[in-house]
Amino acid sequence: MKVVFSRKGFDSSSGGGPSPLIGGGPVSIPIPTQHRSETTYGELGLGGIVECMSKGSYTKNSLCHYDPMFSYDRCAFGQTGAAQGHLTNQDVGVGDVFLFFGLFANLDRTDPHHRIFGYLKVERVVCLGSKPKLSDQPDGFKHRHPHTIDDWNDNNTLYLGTGRTAKATNPQLRLTAVGESVSTWKVPSWLRRTRLTYHSKANRWKEQNILQSASRGQEFVTDISGDTDANRWLMNVLETI
Repeated sequence: MKVVFSRKGFDSSSGGGPSPLIGGGPVSIPIPTQHRSETTYGELGLGGIVECMSKGSYTKNSLCHYDPMFSYDRCAFGQTGAAQGHLTNQDVGVGDVFLFFGLFANLDRTDPHHRIFGYLKVERVVCLGSKPKLSDQPDGFKHRHPHTIDDWNDNNTLYLGTGRTAKATNPQLRLTAVGESVSTWKVPSWLRRTRLTYHSKANRWKEQNILQSASRGQEFVTDISGDTDANRWLMNVLETI
């Protein structure tokens, strides 16, 4: 089984700041876009939030790239280009799990940190290709998925399956070590054993299970097949979400 740590949502370069923690839970703001979208922040109920967190750069009328998309314990997630090429090279597919993480902070922007906010257990993989059609829209989702709109790379792909978002800011879902920079993660000890793509350099791995995470990159993959500790950790994370 592969676990994919998948970076999504607002950050300093895509949106201009973190997503907020509201009412005790993370609210991931999709990144802004000007094309391949039919969904505005207002239609997602995020108009006021995005205006606040972007300091007015985006409003309820701004288009967003709503992906991953969640609906009634289902998730649809699209990927393309080099990031999809990486997933293909790592044989990510049915039976594997995406753990979506992003940059979060309090409404006043204090305590910025990375945390896991949702998951997808892959049940189906659809190769949409460069010319997706309206008929490629997955059933059961209110909004049109952006990877079914307009032109994409030839490897444009949609992952479908069970998925949920977190309702509380459980410490187990926090990646950033408390009191450290955003990219300094406190990780489970087994992760060094199973390895994580884009993190092969030994100097990234510190004592006391500290990992200096890659500053950019969307999909970090580890294979936890046969590792009891890793599988137990994953089950706990999914139950927590």
